[in-house]
Amino acid sequence: MATNELERSVPPSRYKKLEAELRPELLAAQERLHQARFPTLIVLGGFAGAGTSEASNVLRQWMNSRRIAVCAFEPPSAEERERPEYWRYWLSLPPKGTIGIYLNGWYDRPLRDLAHGHSDEAAFDRDSEHIAAFENALVVDGALLIKLWIHLDKEARQKRIAALERNPLTRWRVTAGTKEGWKYYDEFKRAADRLLHKTNASGARWQVVESSDPHYMLVVARAVRDAIRRHLAQKSRPKCVGSDWPRAPNVLTQLDMEKRVPKKEYQALLERCQGRLYRLTQQARRKGVSTVLVFEGADAAGKGGVIQRLTVALDACIYQIIQVTAPTDEEHTQHYLWRFWRHLPRAGRVAIFDRSWYGRVLVERVEGFADEAAWQRAYGEINNFEDQLIDHGMVVAKYWIHIDKDEQLRRFKARQATPHKCWKITDEDWRNREKWDDYEAAVDDMVARTHTPAAPWTLVEGTDKRFARLKVLETLCQRLEQALASG
Repeated sequence: MATNELERSVPPSRYKKLEAELRPELLAAQERLHQARFPTLIVLGGFAGAGTSEASNVLRQWMNSRRIAVCAFEPPSAEERERPEYWRYWLSLPPKGTIGIYLNGWYDRPLRDLAHGHSDEAAFDRDSEHIAAFENALVVDGALLIKLWIHLDKEARQKRIAALERNPLTRWRVTAGTKEGWKYYDEFKRAADRLLHKTNASGARWQVVESSDPHYMLVVARAVRDAIRRHLAQKSRPKCVGSDWPRAPNVLTQLDMEKRVPKKEYQALLERCQGRLYRLTQQARRKGVSTVLVFEGADAAGKGGVIQRLTVALDACIYQIIQVTAPTDEEHTQHYLWRFWRHLPRAGRVAIFDRSWYGRVLVERVEGFADEAAWQRAYGEINNFEDQLIDHGMVVAKYWIHIDKDEQLRRFKARQATPHKCWKITDEDWRNREKWDDYEAAVDDMVARTHTPAAPWTLVEGTDKRFARLKVLETLCQRLEQALASG
């Protein structure tokens, strides 16, 4: 990691001249950043009292503050604790063309836990892996990540705290957190050294800034200016494509599409499953176990009918259906996973995704909306995303509802001929049908690379709609029973 230092004892006149030269350059770099439409995250790390807040304030003062958001996270609220830890960090991400300044951010909790002995090095290393995955996902998507560690040694820190406390006008700056940082300085220093080493990855390097010099803000501002300039000068962004995957086996051709449920038996079986599901979701609600359901499938496969029969068994106040369509203008300004993080349910609730984050490796892959590097790395990003949900205690159930090409054609024609269903068939459905083989190959890869023990895919034979609905309800009940029993 780099250490940036300014020449010591800069005379006031020299400092004013350097500041006057630097501020227009910072503003110009920020304007070019805005025009280039990429997000910038400035992480200011350091012990309480080292100068991170002061650095944040000066950056906002020297730049266009209307395009800067400062994020200083307090201990998680009750609502935040009901979601995975990174939920609030994803929601705080700056839109493209703007800057987010983070005071410690996702580093604060792991650092404190290690310094106070609430976690060991193994747990900290796992936290570091989550940090690396989060930052890598942002960087390879085009974000600029600037990480500055504001360092103040023990003696200088003691002098600064004493000077602040002596002055009645600045005494308020010495908080409980500042005193805590002094009391545990050695423990924090050891934890910080490990943190900087473990999270100093390519594309997310730390720069250490010595804040014992009264003019260290010039170093901070130069680092930000230079990082923006380098990012703008890059001719290509990091790609980080995964390993060369072998062709996945065709899982869809192995399904028995002749499976049927007799009509006379269907209603009784359906009501039995719905009653069982209702009881399980009420139990999950009481225990605070959230459920995330993912429904994917070919056009006209019957996802809507399955969801309708499922929600009949749910209390209306505990579930939300998220209909995933083309990204909105707001969603286009963020990483593609951002819009899914924002819809994660609270404790005991159910989120039903009618299409999902798998669009990146399905429609965006086949239609060319995402380049190969983007959809190749998405498998790992998706697995990491789902792992975080499961680690938090959520149930993740994923369904691919399958029909063959002939059945889809029959349903398309039936929709066109039925007045109250003709709205369901569009020109896009017919265009997608022309790429049937490409979509099947994409599904094979998706299942092979994202079918995990904790978040397996359930492939549903959808020719008979009654069979498909019962299979989804039955397997969902089984997943909930397993989760509730283990909890």
